[in-house]
Amino acid sequence: MSLIRQDPKEVIFDRFARYVSSGKARFFREAGIDFVCGKREGIWVEDIDGQRLINCHCNGGVFNLGHRHPRVLEALHQALEELDIGNHHFVSEHRALLAERLAAASPGDLNRVVFGVGGGEAVDTAIKLARGNTGRHGVISALGGYHGHTGLALATGDVKYRAPFEPLAPGFSQIPFGDLDALEEAIDDDTAAVIFETIPATLGMPIPPQDFYLEVRRLCDKRSVVMIMDEVQAGLGRCGKVWGIDTYGVVPDIIVTSKGLSGGLYPISATIHREWLNPFLDENPFIHISTFGGSEVGCYAALAVLDILEEPDFLPHVREMAGIFKDGLAGLRERYPRVLLEARQRGLMMGLKMANEFCGPLMTVAGFQHGILTIYANNDTSVSQIMPPLIIEKTEALQVLERLDAMLAWLDEVTS
Repeated sequence: MSLIRQDPKEVIFDRFARYVSSGKARFFREAGIDFVCGKREGIWVEDIDGQRLINCHCNGGVFNLGHRHPRVLEALHQALEELDIGNHHFVSEHRALLAERLAAASPGDLNRVVFGVGGGEAVDTAIKLARGNTGRHGVISALGGYHGHTGLALATGDVKYRAPFEPLAPGFSQIPFGDLDALEEAIDDDTAAVIFETIPATLGMPIPPQDFYLEVRRLCDKRSVVMIMDEVQAGLGRCGKVWGIDTYGVVPDIIVTSKGLSGGLYPISATIHREWLNPFLDENPFIHISTFGGSEVGCYAALAVLDILEEPDFLPHVREMAGIFKDGLAGLRERYPRVLLEARQRGLMMGLKMANEFCGPLMTVAGFQHGILTIYANNDTSVSQIMPPLIIEKTEALQVLERLDAMLAWLDEVTS
């Protein structure tokens, strides 16, 4: 029996509204989007009624390798023949193997790894490491940024996410993203860490200038502050190198990764940190635990992800596809100057900055009409996020550009 479409769509929506989230079901019904994921393979995802979409959302990078990549599936199947979750209290052969590979793929002396289940948990871990090692409390993040919905991570994000749950942990402050003067002024003797998303997706994917992170590194070094890079969306090949921060030539103290590490099949996250941050955990080896973090079966799915990422042709292919999109988006900017103001891009992490805050949601609706799954940036709804799978081929990239052309033409018409 197929697991897909066991009931009609209306029944699924009603059940979801009753038992999971009435608000989400209402939102999508009111938006006229009755999409329910059915068959999914490669760059494609289908509605249970058969509508096919090219996935240019990828759940923020979860599906960097597309849906159900055969090599990741094979690794997971193999692991399930012998392994299970494992026991976080004990030494693990399989966590050690994955940690060794992640360290080898990371810049500088980022050679220690703490595993978790999701990005928010990994950010929490990074902040714990910074506070535990420095004995300080302050954490600086960007206005409009997003680092997850868990405790410490929530405190670093946009006010709309954290305000309903205040009072939160003290010691958190925010500055405008990209403002080095504000960052220098905000750092004081109690600052433990600075955390930024390399490319802030939820803020609309503003692309920092090439020297920005060099200056952040300098300011952190000047005051002995931990530099944390949130690579949950920008990492694992998305920007054309293993890590987005690699494209800036800077070594942070901590890299946080999650979504793409799962291969879209088994949740896992990692907080990768430099050797100088190890003493706190060395002295307190049981002070931070994650029951399901670094699940042993999940480690093998993640190892397959790294195998694919490290193939000689993989990252050059990402950069080649990025070039195709760069040229195509430049042409769309010329064709629709009234609605498309800017095409922001770092590798295959792209944001279309449009005329007003209504354009992003309208582009999402247009995507369902023209066969593209894309969403708008929640903290800047004038931006439509374009994040195709990294395995996309040239003919498929051209299809995306053709469909974006049709979507922008419709947007230009309905907003004129």
